[in-house]
Amino acid sequence: MSLRLQMLQIARVAQKALGDSAGLVRDFLLRQITAEGGGADRAARPDLYYTIFVLAGLEALQAEIPKARVEPFVSGFGEGENLDFVHLGALARCRAAIGLEKMPRDFAETLLAKLEKFRTGDGGYDVKPGAPNGNAYGCFVALGAYQDLAREIPEPLRMVQCLKFLETPDGAWGNVRGMRQGTVPATAAAITLLHQLGMPINPSAGDWLLAQIHSDGGWLAVPGAPLPDLLSTATALHALACLDRPLSDAQREKCLDFVDTLWSAEGGFHGHWADDALDAEYTFYGLLALGHLTV
Repeated sequence: MSLRLQMLQIARVAQKALGDSAGLVRDFLLRQITAEGGGADRAARPDLYYTIFVLAGLEALQAEIPKARVEPFVSGFGEGENLDFVHLGALARCRAAIGLEKMPRDFAETLLAKLEKFRTGDGGYDVKPGAPNGNAYGCFVALGAYQDLAREIPEPLRMVQCLKFLETPDGAWGNVRGMRQGTVPATAAAITLLHQLGMPINPSAGDWLLAQIHSDGGWLAVPGAPLPDLLSTATALHALACLDRPLSDAQREKCLDFVDTLWSAEGGFHGHWADDALDAEYTFYGLLALGHLTV
């Protein structure tokens, strides 16, 4: 099962926790579709990256995607001409959500050829073309793009090699080489990628992740961070599920309470306690976290 479908499968479970409030989330996500047909970023501008999360959130809630509004926006980017690495990945994911049968002929091969320009010498991917070393985020975007377009990533073991170089002395992963301390998003990405690629993962990585839970629930992005955040929480929960490492009942209840504190009656989720804004990205992470905490 692909990265995208695996996350959607879990995020769908969030409806059980949301109950009647699921409709508020659906309506919030629909409001994030701009007049141009793209998902709104934090400045209310249409952006392919945010469109990913609008579409994924609606799919998770089993709501109808307004394809007639969104498809012209997505199609306007053609085969990814002039898009950066992140938005090439976003274009692939949006195409998958709309339906691969609607892709122009040779779309996948053309887009992925552009993506390969960002492959690094160590087998990973970076957001800048020609970079010598890859990072965890780049690898996650690249594998997701290949899966979304129903293609096999070339030389997957080279990506595994890149991830090996990102390991940190504390038993986790950093996003770039040479970090002395792991981060939760990078560690979660590495675990999820290795799981997807069928590689063994040291159980101590799960111990490290569990050690980063805040006393009031949720995950810190890095050890010693002042506040937990929703991205770290959702991705950590997803990685622990890959490792088959369940939370204790007390941990689960605290994490549910944490996610609830980020919920807004407007239908969206905040990214952390100091975040005043709502957007589609964190709202999808809210659904993903709730799904894992409700299973």
